[in-house]
Amino acid sequence: MSKERARRRAARQAELDRERAARARRSARRRRLHAVLRRLTPRLPDRRTGRLGRRSRAQRAAIAAAVLVVLALIWLLVDDLALRLALVLVLLLGLPALVVLALDRRI
Repeated sequence: MSKERARRRAARQAELDRERAARARRSARRRRLHAVLRRLTPRLPDRRTGRLGRRSRAQRAAIAAAVLVVLALIWLLVDDLALRLALVLVLLLGLPALVVLALDRRI
């Protein structure tokens, strides 16, 4: 009786091993196919995220140029150093709000 049970257990174990191997082969094939498809699938050229990602390159350049112009005007036209620093601080703190108000209009 115990030899018969051992033979059945060995047969069950062999069947389980065959199923595991087949499952592993299917999984490996699926991973390879997924990797090939991922390489072949065209991607969007630019997946920008975050705060600066919402703006186009031209918008970012315009923002930077405007800030530099205003900073130059502040440093050229204002004589008092404390007032210069205060104006620069106000510009830097108010810049995000100005950008949102100027560029995020939904028309």
